[in-house]
Amino acid sequence: MVRDPDSVLSAAALILPGVGHFGQMMRALDDLGLRDALVARINSGVPFLGICLGMQALYAGSEEAPDVAGLGILAGCITRFGAALRVPHMGWNTVETRRPSRLLPSTGESACYYFANSYHAPTGAETTGICDYGAPFAAVVERDNTFGVQFHPEKSGAAGLRLLGHFVELAPC
Repeated sequence: MVRDPDSVLSAAALILPGVGHFGQMMRALDDLGLRDALVARINSGVPFLGICLGMQALYAGSEEAPDVAGLGILAGCITRFGAALRVPHMGWNTVETRRPSRLLPSTGESACYYFANSYHAPTGAETTGICDYGAPFAAVVERDNTFGVQFHPEKSGAAGLRLLGHFVELAPC
């Protein structure tokens, strides 16, 4: 656990978990002075894993807090699930691997993970895993050493432990 920029700047790998409100999390990172340090370390290639809201923080912003900027590592905006869907999206859902990933099973395979979210990331070039809840959305993103998962691997049994193990193997610790 870190609470100061120097600790972030010296970390060999970073995990940003998140549960709650996009705006509150980003303001907390700003209040602690961690935003610039996180962006610098991510841009330097240090392995980074954003979990749930931590993944959403990688994007430019979110409809949940339109006046608060995200980290801006990935393009696009986090959007709320459609009005016809029950939110939050909670429970076990299948994630299909869409392209080669260092975290997920082989391309074309799928595994189940535990989700708890009302907002979701758009699909894009960095999307390696897709979940469908009313429409496909990015459940896993990967660009260089930056990774994000919309679900909670720590609550996802053996599949989640495998994913976390793959991330740990990437870290030079």
